[in-house]
Amino acid sequence: MSQLKAFAAGTRAHPRLAMGFARASATSALRQIDPTDPRTWEFCGFSQNGEDGIIDYLCSRLMNANRYFVEIGAGDGLENNTTWLALAKRYGGLMIDGQPGKIAECAQALNRLNWALDFACVLVNRQTIGEVERRAILRNPDVFSLDIDSIDYHVAHALLERGFRPKILVVEYNSVFGPDRGVTVPYKDEFNRHSEHPSGYYYGASVTAWRRLLEPAGYQFVTVEQNGLNAFFVDRSEFSPAFLNGIRGEAYRENIVHRQESRSGWRGQFEQIQHLPLVEVEAEVLRAL
Repeated sequence: MSQLKAFAAGTRAHPRLAMGFARASATSALRQIDPTDPRTWEFCGFSQNGEDGIIDYLCSRLMNANRYFVEIGAGDGLENNTTWLALAKRYGGLMIDGQPGKIAECAQALNRLNWALDFACVLVNRQTIGEVERRAILRNPDVFSLDIDSIDYHVAHALLERGFRPKILVVEYNSVFGPDRGVTVPYKDEFNRHSEHPSGYYYGASVTAWRRLLEPAGYQFVTVEQNGLNAFFVDRSEFSPAFLNGIRGEAYRENIVHRQESRSGWRGQFEQIQHLPLVEVEAEVLRAL
């Protein structure tokens, strides 16, 4: 990135960073936390929805925190699931994005605010998964966030199979597939949801597919956030059983953005892509776990 472009990126970032902190201050102060109800944990600073609050609260309940995160799909750093940890909590971490311009802006905005961050431009798939392993300082980060709008399930499967063991997982699910079916899109090295179908509804995995992958591997499903984009899982060995046993999360929510775009529920959205191939996911115990 040239000096002029870097200056422009930094100038654009400053008001958005200030807005993120102001938004977090306003929304977090209104919370009345109920440890059994994840809806009460939510607040939004730099996340798209209430993810910042859920992640923040789950981190506070870890028994042995290492204060490190990995995010795949970090974008420009101004709207993702780990910038709150990086700036407000001073966590170290690795931010990855497949678009060179975005990750360059992310580094420009955040690097001087927290020198414990690393930034990498990687289009993550089975061929490049080793680069994630190489760049990640810890194989058991407190938080792992995955949001690439494509082959998310296959990337997570590959990392877990190679012994990557996050304590808290935040994964995007595709509500268009409904609450019950365990399905994901087939694997491709390069997958663009808008190239695959003009609706943009053909991507990722259902929430049930995520549960079938992660629960047999020792992870507990916690909840989805109220706007229906992300699901949360935790390693049961990293939390108090009393805390985990008391959680009453939500199993499924429709994506609020898809609903606005389509003016229909998930069934109407799925009708647009039902002719496209899907992979049925069965519950499995990963070989490395």
